[in-house]
Amino acid sequence: MEENLKLFTADDIEMYVNDYAIPWAINIAMAIIIYLVGRLVVSIVMSMFRRVMAKSKYDEMLINFIESILGAILMLFVIVASLNELGVDTTSLVAIVGAAGLAIGLSLQDSLKNFAAGVMLLVFKPFKSGNFVEAAGTTGIVQKIGIFHTTMTSLDNKEITIPNANIYDDNITNYSAKETRRADMVFGIGYDDDLRKAKRILEEMLAEDERVLEDPAPAVGVMELGDSSVNFTVRPWVNASDLLVFKWEFTENVKLRFDEEGISIPYPQMDVHFFKEADNTQEKPAASSANSQGSSPGA
Repeated sequence: MEENLKLFTADDIEMYVNDYAIPWAINIAMAIIIYLVGRLVVSIVMSMFRRVMAKSKYDEMLINFIESILGAILMLFVIVASLNELGVDTTSLVAIVGAAGLAIGLSLQDSLKNFAAGVMLLVFKPFKSGNFVEAAGTTGIVQKIGIFHTTMTSLDNKEITIPNANIYDDNITNYSAKETRRADMVFGIGYDDDLRKAKRILEEMLAEDERVLEDPAPAVGVMELGDSSVNFTVRPWVNASDLLVFKWEFTENVKLRFDEEGISIPYPQMDVHFFKEADNTQEKPAASSANSQGSSPGA
């Protein structure tokens, strides 16, 4: 043991310190400095990003998500730079991370599709929370737009969760996008009723209802001569929030007013007429008799 210790002289120790200890200490210190400075820079960048995005109209959930993704990417660069300062082969590390990302992406293909659709919904905003929409074959009020799913509430208060990809790949009808809506209604009267009187009554009812907007002006006209009735189309404009209740109440009031004015609202019916065909069948003479009457004795 003593002989082995004697092998290490002062010059050897000085060489090891100069060649290994000091460079490694410097590299470790530089790696720590790079990491700390990098974290500070990332924090400053993310703070600036947060202030800029706060002034935008993007959804808070989308801002938080982009912020977390951007922060993770920047910190990955900081970690790679720190490891590179320590002499670690970061090329292989990046390759491993890339391969792992590819494998995860393939296994979560449907989830990533929903994620991409969720980002598009949050960026382009075809609807927002509180809107009454029809999407992916479902009608309801939007409660929450998530990264992977959108939650809606149906009119009978059922909670519906729809994958974002299904919504983004289908037609989206936003009934709450506009402040005003046109109420399309059809009312039929009998063929024997006074057409001009019925039209005047409908126009008076529209003028008396405060919910009907003057601009655009409401329209009343004969749409068609149906099989059982003369059909009027009535198209007033109202505020979107009043549409449903307005149609209910106006339809009820039209029925009551028509009853008061003696105007009928016919239901589908069919008149069937029977004709008795006269019996014109006559007895025809036999052929032999006709021949005998038409011949002469001398023939």
